[in-house]
Amino acid sequence: MQKGRITKKRPCKVCRRWFIPHPRAGDTQKTCASEQCKKEWHRRMCFEWNMKNSDYFKGIYLKNKMLAADEDKQNKSGKALPNNYLDLPWQEIQEEIGVKQVVIIEYIVQLLMKRFQEQIKVQLTVNTS
Repeated sequence: MQKGRITKKRPCKVCRRWFIPHPRAGDTQKTCASEQCKKEWHRRMCFEWNMKNSDYFKGIYLKNKMLAADEDKQNKSGKALPNNYLDLPWQEIQEEIGVKQVVIIEYIVQLLMKRFQEQIKVQLTVNTS
């Protein structure tokens, strides 16, 4: 680190007010000292990261759900899988094809329903006149 390093004023990425960055932060400080600006910058960066890495949480969700289903099977609790989207006999399907396959099918159905609902919203907002 250079002695006597002078940091120049710069505009805050959120409120656009000019500020002098903390000497230790240097070029990495993007916002002024305001808590609102810091929170807003953090929210924006989290949103951006989530958009770039959307598959990250989908993979973790499916993996955790399959592990939980395996544990239920080992404990022999006999619980049926959640039936949020379709009125199907999940217990009978689970007995026939296995727990992991039912978890995967349920996950795919959830994704399809979500995409279907998104398409309906898009079609409803289009003005045809």
